[in-house]
Amino acid sequence: MELPLVVGVDGSDSSLLAVDWAVDEAARHGLALRLVHASLWERYEAAQPSFSTDRPTEAVMAQHIIASSVERARLRNPEVKASGEVLPDDAVSVLLRAGPEAFALVTGCRGRGEVAGLLLGSVSLAVAARAVCPVVVVRSRDPICQGTFGRVVVGVGDPTGGAGAVRFAVREAEVRGCALTAVRAWRNPAQEPVDHMLIADDAARLREERASAGLDDALRKVVREHPQVDIHRRPVEGPAHRVLLKASAESDLIVVGAQRRHGHFGLQLGRVAHALLHHSACPVAVVPQPV
Repeated sequence: MELPLVVGVDGSDSSLLAVDWAVDEAARHGLALRLVHASLWERYEAAQPSFSTDRPTEAVMAQHIIASSVERARLRNPEVKASGEVLPDDAVSVLLRAGPEAFALVTGCRGRGEVAGLLLGSVSLAVAARAVCPVVVVRSRDPICQGTFGRVVVGVGDPTGGAGAVRFAVREAEVRGCALTAVRAWRNPAQEPVDHMLIADDAARLREERASAGLDDALRKVVREHPQVDIHRRPVEGPAHRVLLKASAESDLIVVGAQRRHGHFGLQLGRVAHALLHHSACPVAVVPQPV
């Protein structure tokens, strides 16, 4: 039995957009949808005796948020099995605990309590940087444009260290019936004097060839396992984060890997994933890769 898709909801516009995206994703994969809302009121209520039969305002709000989110999911697609629950803890802890039993975690890019000027909500960032399962942060300038480009993009760094991201991306392309573009960035050597221009050209050509070879190595297995997926290889000159940010403007989903070192409890995001989470024009999937 497939694990459910878990969505963190808090009633914000961003989380409602995440619910919409998750419903469509669950339908594509044939998954159940589990909506969770974190609230600490139960913990505080349990610590003190109550002499009132009235429900706390926080409890009423929490139940309203989860009920309306479940109703929204069912209205979007009645065939997707959606359930919801309020859990007594902070949002990051709730989602991280759900990770081991989730197909993926889905969040919006900014919560109700976030300052408008922040690029990414603190909850989304913390979950993407620490979860043991894939995390999708739903970003989009215009929700109407989601799913209209027919392309999933995966950033390929270390061919041996990004296998999880490649597998996740090719599966996404397969269920969407769209093309997969695998991008590997390479850097042009520093400008050389005019009399050494030929050497510089040879060095650049060698770097591009190595990037192409890296893509071939990373994709060899998935090409055999998913022959029906149209896979494009793109070695591109430039900093990886800039190359992928540019690609996000014409993609339905962009996928990157993030190394997870055993015993390390801090945020574990590389520069590329961090930049995409803050600036991507489309939803971003961060796939953990144990080191």
